[in-house]
Amino acid sequence: SMNNASALLQVQGLTFSHPGRPVCLDWSACVGAGATLVCGGESSGKTTLLRLLAAELPPSAGSLRLGQVALADAPQAYRRQVFWADPRSPAMDALIVRAWLQGLPAQYSEWNAPALATHLDGFDLHPHLDKGFYMLSTGTRRKVLMAAALASGAPLTLIDEPVAGLDRASIRYLCQALADTAQAPDRALVVAHYEALDGVPWRAVIELPELD
Repeated sequence: SMNNASALLQVQGLTFSHPGRPVCLDWSACVGAGATLVCGGESSGKTTLLRLLAAELPPSAGSLRLGQVALADAPQAYRRQVFWADPRSPAMDALIVRAWLQGLPAQYSEWNAPALATHLDGFDLHPHLDKGFYMLSTGTRRKVLMAAALASGAPLTLIDEPVAGLDRASIRYLCQALADTAQAPDRALVVAHYEALDGVPWRAVIELPELD
């Protein structure tokens, strides 16, 4: 188990419930550098957990600390260290892919432009850069979000259901890119998926209990 000194993200007693239905109760974890898999079935609350870690949803109890920053003390500073883009959210529909990508370096102090170029090639995204997000297929939208996530350099990088809608070549590229990015000593990649992806060196697997 990780000692707290080497944990990038420390979760203490995190509790959240939808009305009438607990999603996570008193959940604590230390998440270190590398790739961590959050797995569970369709309604196990994987996306909800990512949204809690991203500070997009307020927990009903518990605390989150990322590096030296406690969410409760400095919510803006906490969020600046997190990359999260919800692939199911319609919020980005009206944006043009290229314009959205061009706005990201200002938000992420460790943004890696060469990495973005590599991922745009690897995911074959050049034909889609001048489209609106509303025009993209499920798979293409996820590829854009993952290219940005991997290039963000964010200490906490959250990726939801990465292979939804992806073709085999893109899945192969994704696994290679995750494996490469997981070697960074100062980044925690937290990936929600119902099973482990081949060739990704998972440092930890968090199993969410099945909820009715």
